[in-house]
Amino acid sequence: MAGFTVAIVGRPNVGKSTLFNRLIEQRKAIVDDISGVTRDRQYGLAEWNGKTFNVIDTGGFVPNSEDVFEKEIRKQVVIAMQEANLILFMCDVTTGITDLDAAMADLLRRSDKPVITVINKVDNAQRQLDANEFYSLGLDPLHFLSSISGSGTGELLDDVTAHITEDLNTVKPETELPKIAIIGQPNVGKSSLLNALVGEERNIVSDIAGTTRDTIHTHYKLYQKDFILIDTAGIRRKTKVHEDLEFYSVIRAIKAMDEADVCMLLLDAEKGLTAQDLSIFSLATRKGKGIVVLVNKWDLIEKATNSARDYEEMLKKRFAPFTDVPIIFTSVIEKQRIFKAIEIALDVYDNRRQKIPTSKLNDIMLKAIESYKPPVVRGTQIKIKYVTQLPTYTPAFAFFCNLPEDVKQPYKNYLENQLRGKFNFSGVPVRLFFRKK
Repeated sequence: MAGFTVAIVGRPNVGKSTLFNRLIEQRKAIVDDISGVTRDRQYGLAEWNGKTFNVIDTGGFVPNSEDVFEKEIRKQVVIAMQEANLILFMCDVTTGITDLDAAMADLLRRSDKPVITVINKVDNAQRQLDANEFYSLGLDPLHFLSSISGSGTGELLDDVTAHITEDLNTVKPETELPKIAIIGQPNVGKSSLLNALVGEERNIVSDIAGTTRDTIHTHYKLYQKDFILIDTAGIRRKTKVHEDLEFYSVIRAIKAMDEADVCMLLLDAEKGLTAQDLSIFSLATRKGKGIVVLVNKWDLIEKATNSARDYEEMLKKRFAPFTDVPIIFTSVIEKQRIFKAIEIALDVYDNRRQKIPTSKLNDIMLKAIESYKPPVVRGTQIKIKYVTQLPTYTPAFAFFCNLPEDVKQPYKNYLENQLRGKFNFSGVPVRLFFRKK
């Protein structure tokens, strides 16, 4: 299994986005009292007790008419039941059980997926009593919480992570072929890229955003190298395309990201870098995937002398702090630089797997530390004695020192830049840990 995915479902305005923000620990979803404000699909990564999992907030749906409304919510629940590993079904204690809640509970009872029922806004003794009526829905276990204050979320997270039996971040066998996922928003040319590479109409290419419903794996050979290409449905914002298709695409795209070693993020040169693209980029970074950025449709751009250089600078500013990322200007239609993109993706794959001998690492890094020492904290000099690479699938390094808690971000950045300068980690997120010597 590529990654454990938790979907939050429920009718609008029960507090799904607030809970989502709590779980991923950042205010990412727009939270408002008007029902149906969650237009964008929200997805992020949560971590609890050393386990990480994907969280998807299905959001309310803006109704055109009552019946459409119920139909759309029903669709989302059905997709969540098919695609997620665990479902959090959220209700609101202040309104009691509504018809919509009862209808959703009815669907969820028939599901073979684990369901945890979350009763929100339980923040006083009276509401604690009122919440008991939800036992009549017949969905155990029940958690009473207040997602605004956060009370009760710890117990809920314990319950969620108990379902994650295997560690999904474990090292994969070395014999596997490199997996490269083509990710990005709809209509940037993902399926066309795959077809151009494979040289045949492997999947339907059409202008309807979201025609690639599923992830498609293609085994491929180029320059005597074998690898697998994963084409994902566009991770997209809500437009005219039906909600359910989009929700489905997002879950699939995140799963593809989980399966991949390297993500090729396609951008549309004319549209530039959108908030959604940045969100995809940071999710791939947090998951420790190799990243190559393809600026597609470059043939449509009016070019001056330094167009590409300026464009690249602009992208790196927005990608900061992780700027050591290959950026390639492509045109899928003209087949410009698409094979180069694959070569670079395979280089990034190698960078991500490199293991540096401890003796070499200490030789180089201790010199760098000597030439620019860590700052003095409360009259004591931070001393870093020893560095070693951890046996993880994504490059991670442990620095052993006397005051690990006191190493601040600027110095961590210096160490990371030294590592990147001396060893090639282009396109790969690098993690640094400081441990007590």
